[in-house]
Amino acid sequence: MYNVNIEPTEIFKALSDRTRLRILRVLVSMPNEEVCLCDLTDALLEPEVNISRHLKALRNSGLLMAEKEGRMVYHRLVPTKESKLFYNMIAKLPDPDGNFKEDLSKFKVELKKRSYDRCRRSSANKSKNQSFGKGYKKYV
Repeated sequence: MYNVNIEPTEIFKALSDRTRLRILRVLVSMPNEEVCLCDLTDALLEPEVNISRHLKALRNSGLLMAEKEGRMVYHRLVPTKESKLFYNMIAKLPDPDGNFKEDLSKFKVELKKRSYDRCRRSSANKSKNQSFGKGYKKYV
């Protein structure tokens, strides 16, 4: 079970940034996936420093959690009842210019690279209900 303090004003502050919304929209579309910095940098075509800063803001708001494996940090949605309300809202946002569709398409391409030479262990190795294993440091 996850104990995350959901503060609505912090969540709305986090959602007020376009890049953070892009990150969340991709993750909400594929809720069982974990992402590392390089997945999002390549998919969203944003500099690592920007993506890193936005991921930290999303973690601080309580919408994302992270685990550290060696030098890599993997982010995923926080599976709480309260956060799912915000995820549902994000999933229903319109995409009139098609940018989100393009982000999602690029992200799926990045996921396919994982099984070869990417930084992530296979997503199939982790069930969606499995807790973080040994050697992982959890960040919320």
